[in-house]
Amino acid sequence: MRRARDLALILTLAAWPAAGDMAFVTNQNGDSLSVLDLETRQEVSRIDVPGKPAGVAAHPGLGIYTVSPDSKTVRRFDAATREVVAETVLDGGPTGIAVDAGRGRVFVSDWYNARIWVLDAADLSVIRDLATGAAPAGLDFSPDGRWLASADRDADAVSIVDAETLERHADVAVGTRPFGLRFAPDGRLFAANVGSNDVSVVDPVAGEVLATFGVGDRPYGVAFAAWHAFVTNQYAGTVSVVALDTLEEVAVVSVGEYPEGIDVTEDGGTLIVANWFDNSVTLIDAKTREVTGEIAVGDGPRAFGAFVMGGPE
Repeated sequence: MRRARDLALILTLAAWPAAGDMAFVTNQNGDSLSVLDLETRQEVSRIDVPGKPAGVAAHPGLGIYTVSPDSKTVRRFDAATREVVAETVLDGGPTGIAVDAGRGRVFVSDWYNARIWVLDAADLSVIRDLATGAAPAGLDFSPDGRWLASADRDADAVSIVDAETLERHADVAVGTRPFGLRFAPDGRLFAANVGSNDVSVVDPVAGEVLATFGVGDRPYGVAFAAWHAFVTNQYAGTVSVVALDTLEEVAVVSVGEYPEGIDVTEDGGTLIVANWFDNSVTLIDAKTREVTGEIAVGDGPRAFGAFVMGGPE
């Protein structure tokens, strides 16, 4: 009960510093977090984040979470002040991160020990851990909050976990070396397989692959907008646009060099792509599939996770 009251207080008191959506981009080489105002299309601040940050998750009530693999540190920043309000040092290889705000939990994948840490969303204390396949990377929750999914890269599989009971529901063989993954609005899970240059579409309830479709060279991240999937292709410097009904590629958008993290604004109108080698993010119109702008960020932007936070209603 106390934790529920604390989280309710956080949600009530959290302030929003800008009128529109904001993006929080982890810069791994630069040990920093770029804060982007997507309305003005400017970097409004850059925060020091030691330890080569990669994983990131932004939530308007709870704040911004970052994962620094080199220092094994997970941090929570206040959304308004952008100051660290909690941090913890883990003992393995923390990589990906996802927030379950409704249950007051944060999940962090452990690359080295085939597990996921379950942390308290407020103070980041460790609650327990969950077993996965080898080298878990990306994490995501289904839209209804029922499932947590983990991309287990070295197992060529994804783990599906019941988010309420924390029991492992299924292990699903996918393509080669899945890394980033995300649930579509209709509940299907899309896993980007960097080793086989394709994306596996998974039914989390049945625990089986429904389809596989090819994309560009070394796919990394997935986001959804305008009833299409947008997949970053690291080696190709592109984003594949795939129709969700037919799973056919309908367009390829050229972005910066070595695109990695990808997310979408709250209204679904703009995709934001982090270009690791270009130190920039590219903005794509979801309907026209045209590049509409670029914002300079820190050195080595990865933005591995859900890094866009919507503004107030």
